Parts: sequence; C-alpha cells; structure tokens
Amino acid sequence: MDLLQPALGLFFISLIIFVIVFLILKKFAWKPILSTLKERETSIADAIASAERVKEEMAQMKAEHEHVLAEAKAERSKILKEAKDAKDQILSEAKTQAQAEAKKIISEAYTAIDNQKMAALTDVKNQVGKLVIEVAEKVLRKELTDKTAQESYIKELAGEIKLN
Repeated sequence: MDLLQPALGLFFISLIIFVIVFLILKKFAWKPILSTLKERETSIADAIASAERVKEEMAQMKAEHEHVLAEAKAERSKILKEAKDAKDQILSEAKTQAQAEAKKIISEAYTAIDNQKMAALTDVKNQVGKLVIEVAEKVLRKELTDKTAQESYIKELAGEIKLN
C-alpha cells in the first residue's frame, strides 16, 4: 500500500519541481506558443477571407463573362442582319441595273431596226425611182404613134422588171 500513498516528502519535492517547471515554461515557452497559435489563427482567418474574396470575384467574373457572351451574341446577330440587308440591297440594285440595261439594249435594238427599216425603204424607193426613170426614158426614146402600141410596150417593160 505504500504505492498508493506517497510519502509526504516526495509530494513536496514533486510539487516544488512542478512549480519551477511551470514558471520556467510560463516565462520562456508560454508566450512564444501563444503568439505562434495567434499567428496561425490569423493566417487561417486571412486564408478564409481570401477564399471568400476569390469566390466572390469568380462569381463576378462569371457574371461578366455571361454578359460579354450575351453582348457578343447580340453583336453577331446584328452583323449577320446587316450582312443580309446589304446582300439584299446589292441584289436589288443589281436587278434594277440589269433591268435598266435590258431596256436600254432593247431600245437601241428597236432604234437600229427602225433605222435599218428606213434605210431599206429609202433604198427600195430609190430603186423604184430609178426603174421609173429608166422606164420613162425607154418610153420617151421610142416614140410611138399609137396609144395601144405604147401600152403594150409599157406592159412588156413591166414584165421585164418583174423577171429581174
């Protein structure tokens, strides 16, 4: 039973050693340990705050990204619409210009046809005039006393003209 009841001297010596170790630890080790724990607590709090800021910045960047993406889609739609409008306008102008060219070509063709027609009619009139003059000249050269002979001669000349 001696083991369960320590001697009184051993108790006091153990108490004195404990108090001395406690005071030494309090003076030299306790403050550095507490300051290290305080620094660690501060760094953990800063890391948590930094993580929260990064999380908020990421959310803000995501919102900005979505906004920029929406603007890009709107801009793309606008550019495509402008390109389609420009294409339609160019096609419309090309059709209008082609129609005007076609009308001009047709008008020039009608004018050329009318000019050729007039030239042909003038040529025919000139040839008829020449023939009339030739017939008159031939009639005048041959003086006929008889009117029936003159008419038969004119018919003969007219027949020759048709044969040519």
